[in-house]
Amino acid sequence: MSTQITFANTVLLGFIAGATISLGLLLGRMKAPAPRFRALLNAIAIGILIFLFVDVLHGAVEPLEAAIDTHNHGLALLRTVLLIGGLAVGILGLVGYDSWSKRRRAKLTEVSEETDWTPAARMSLLLAVGIGLHNFGEGLAIGSSAHSGAVSLTTVLVVGFALHNATEGFGIIAPLSGASERASWKFLGLMAIISGGPTTLGTIVGWSWTSDTLSVAFYALAAGSIIYVVAQLFTVAQRQKAGNLLFYGIIIGISTGLLTELIVELANA
Repeated sequence: MSTQITFANTVLLGFIAGATISLGLLLGRMKAPAPRFRALLNAIAIGILIFLFVDVLHGAVEPLEAAIDTHNHGLALLRTVLLIGGLAVGILGLVGYDSWSKRRRAKLTEVSEETDWTPAARMSLLLAVGIGLHNFGEGLAIGSSAHSGAVSLTTVLVVGFALHNATEGFGIIAPLSGASERASWKFLGLMAIISGGPTTLGTIVGWSWTSDTLSVAFYALAAGSIIYVVAQLFTVAQRQKAGNLLFYGIIIGISTGLLTELIVELANA
C-alpha cells in the first residue's frame, strides 16, 4: 500500500497548519484589559516574536550553509545576497509602508474625524504580513516533504507549524490589547487570511516546485519584518511603562516558542 500523500490531502494539511493562527487571534475579542495586563500581553508578544525571529533566521541560513559545505560558492553568494537583501527589504519595506499609511491617514483625518485603520490596527496588519511571509516558507516545507513521500516528516511539520501558528496569532492581536473597542470579526478574519493563508499557498508551490533559494528569500523577508515590528512593540512597552513586566513577558513568550519547538523535536525523535 502506497504511503504517498495525495495533492488534495497535502493542501488540506497546509490549510490546517495555517488555520490554527485563528486560535490566537480570537483573543482579539477580549474587552480592553487592565493596563498592567495589556503591558504583559505586549511583552509576551515580543518574546514570541524574538523566538520566531531566531527560528526564521535559522531557516534562512541553513540553505546558505549547505551551499558552502558543497563548495558551491556561486550559489552561496547568491543566497547571501538574498539573505541580506531580504532582511533589508523586510525592514525598509515596512518602514516605507508605515510612513505612507500615516500620511494617508493624516489626509483622511482632515476630511473626517474617523478612519478605518487605527495605529494599533496598522501594527497588527504589519505583523500579519511578516508572519504570512514566514508561513509561506513553512508551506513550502510541507509541500515539498509531502511530494517526496516523507509522510512522518510531513506530519511532524504540520503539527509543529500548527502549534507555532496558534501562538503567533496571539502576537498579531497584541497591539490591539489597549484599544477601547474589541476587534471585529471582519478584521480578525482578514488577519487570519493574510497571516495563515500563505501557508496553504506555500504548500501548493512546494508540492509543484521546490527551491531552497526561494525559501531563503521568503525567510529573510519575514525576519526583516519581524525586526521592524519588535522595535515598534518595544516603543509601545516604553509608553506603557511596563517596567519588570516587560522582562517577565519576554521570558514567557520565548519559553512558549521554545516549548512548542521541543514538543515537535520529541515527536520526531
